[in-house]
Amino acid sequence: MRKAEIYMHDRAAGILTEDEEGYKFTYHEKYLEEENAKAISLTIPLSRDPYRSKTMFPFFDGLIPEGWLLEIAERNWKLNTRDRMGLLLACCQDCIGAVSIKEVVNLNDRAESEE
Repeated sequence: MRKAEIYMHDRAAGILTEDEEGYKFTYHEKYLEEENAKAISLTIPLSRDPYRSKTMFPFFDGLIPEGWLLEIAERNWKLNTRDRMGLLLACCQDCIGAVSIKEVVNLNDRAESEE
């Protein structure tokens, strides 16, 4: 299972996980309680319920570079174009816009700190 911490304006907003069943995104409870919390996307509004998908959520997939930038990422990190989570983790730590992605190595440590 691979995990990514999703940041909105440098604030931890939620966790994206990939496992054998697909993808799941869950907003952090602490983030939802903030007065000025904003959804990371119009297609992923603020909710306490997790979002699930068999394929990468279109919003996150749209963060992955295309064209020659994608070719550079594939070559340098030896990633497969179909490995969308791998590409997201490798290429989207410093995206243009409000959202950024950081790989989570141990979800238990991160989950405990967010509660």
